[in-house]
Amino acid sequence: MKGLILSGGKGTRLYPLTFTSAKQLIPVANKPILFRVIEAIRDAGVTDIGIVVGDTAEEIKTAVGNGSRWGVQVTYIPQPAPLGLAHAVKISQDFLGDERFVMFLGDNVIQGGISPLIRQFADSDWNCQIVLTEVNHPEQYGVAQLNEQGRIVRLIEKPKQPPSNLALVGIYMFDAHVFQAVSAIKPSWRGELEITDAIQWLVEQGHAVFPYIHKGWWIDTGAPTAMLEANSLVLEELTPSIEGYVDRASQVDSRVTIEKGAEIINSVVRGPAIIGENTRIVNSYVGPFTSIYHDCVIQDSEIEHSIVLEQSILESLPARVQDSLIGRRVTVQRSPIRPQALKLTLGDYSQVGLL
Repeated sequence: MKGLILSGGKGTRLYPLTFTSAKQLIPVANKPILFRVIEAIRDAGVTDIGIVVGDTAEEIKTAVGNGSRWGVQVTYIPQPAPLGLAHAVKISQDFLGDERFVMFLGDNVIQGGISPLIRQFADSDWNCQIVLTEVNHPEQYGVAQLNEQGRIVRLIEKPKQPPSNLALVGIYMFDAHVFQAVSAIKPSWRGELEITDAIQWLVEQGHAVFPYIHKGWWIDTGAPTAMLEANSLVLEELTPSIEGYVDRASQVDSRVTIEKGAEIINSVVRGPAIIGENTRIVNSYVGPFTSIYHDCVIQDSEIEHSIVLEQSILESLPARVQDSLIGRRVTVQRSPIRPQALKLTLGDYSQVGLL
């Protein structure tokens, strides 16, 4: 089998973080989501991986390289515009050939990996397998309707009146019949070739399409609240370790990971939490469900249930920061200059909550 990761798209729901960076490279528990997807595919025994890239191709190529650090071989497949998941499959035919493959959205995080799914599909004669999970707002997803025997009747993309609460998780398995499907369908009202339409075509043509209902958690990290939720869930699954320095005046509980080169000085860190490489936490409090990435400084401040990206500084803040996504090379500090006032330089789409 081969692997296909979709890593294009503009990440508009995560603006301004994604104005200059690929959404798939935003870290969850201090590891970029795309890296977690590569590891999930590799751990399932698939080592030949194609990555579909768009406007952020160069950044993704720089971060991932040839895949050797994970023991995989990576081929990049440029998509000229975000024309749909089925379009991504269509342009990947030269890479995929006649082999079966697993397609994984590069901004999805799933509990438990995909090894059981890969084994199940590899040992079958099915033409397609899709992963479904129960969701609270199915109208926001592609939705599957099953019959009494648990077989797929139809798939609908973002229906106004969903026939079920079973949404398609961003993981699909196909054989070469899918290329007939993506060539047969027409663009949707969104102007995209929808993967749901391609799978529906396979169903209607009598091909064997089987559902797998995932019982664990799954997160599409395309929005800030989802990113924080994914961060919290992954943090709870980490095996804590302390590779950095913690001084005697600090309190670090057993659910905290301190990466190499990090320093905790006269501070309290309560897990689950992770402190990145060469980050300094000084006279501060870091609360549960917080990820501080590499080369940051948190000084005389408090933060919890948040993600802070690399080379950012939080210093002398008058109130606790929580439920926040803080981007790269950001400085948030209390100005000592009077008169006291808020001094802000904010990019497009920024959101600020004030006391």
